[in-house]
Amino acid sequence: MSGATHTDSDSRAAEEPHPSRGDGRCSIGVAEGYERWAPLYDQTPNPLLSREERHLLSLLPELRNKSVLDSGCGTGRWLEHLMARGSRAGVGVDLSMAMLRVAGNKKGSTGRLARASCENLPLSQAAFDLVICSFAMGHIQDLGRMAHELARVTRPGADVFVSDLHPEAYARGWRVGFREGRTAVQIETWYRSAKEIIQTFCSNGFACEANEALWLGELEEPLFARAGKAHFFAEACRLPAVLVCHFRRTEDS
Repeated sequence: MSGATHTDSDSRAAEEPHPSRGDGRCSIGVAEGYERWAPLYDQTPNPLLSREERHLLSLLPELRNKSVLDSGCGTGRWLEHLMARGSRAGVGVDLSMAMLRVAGNKKGSTGRLARASCENLPLSQAAFDLVICSFAMGHIQDLGRMAHELARVTRPGADVFVSDLHPEAYARGWRVGFREGRTAVQIETWYRSAKEIIQTFCSNGFACEANEALWLGELEEPLFARAGKAHFFAEACRLPAVLVCHFRRTEDS
């Protein structure tokens, strides 16, 4: 479902640290949330996705002759990147049909998408050399099951990159959601500490290569301005915004 966050304030992911005063709020389930969000998801600048993307693109290994999985692919943003970098085979999996419909219109996604949860992947064992799970982990109730499934479908030595809203930002009120008119819509999430995430993956056949906190930077400032939220940029930069973990599938799993 590849969600990002808003901070009770805007139409896309965590673009400011405080809600607009006087706005209404509502909380909804994951399925309904992404059904309603899908038509808008790619239309609004998203600082968190921008920050995550420029960091992860610099970490990706050579992908020629590699098979890749975009788990919780949402609108197929990462699958499109991975296929453009020369992957020989790729799959995007998401539980939201509305998001998959948007993904299906992107270059490289045709015939590569499947509707399924990250906890129950309809994929062969040891099929992938690289996995990205971008801003979807917060929607997974059983994180251990998700890690187990990723271990099952990856080859020994495979790289797995997992990103999400940073736990510290979540603790300060940043939330997954979007805006419908003057209503800030929050989508149900489950957040864990970085320690819990790492322990869960390491208990399911992975070694942790890196655990990094990303702050928003100058390249994200124009996105705040385009959204009419430039006055929130400085405050948003005071917290770590994105957590990125790099795991490697162990040989003896």
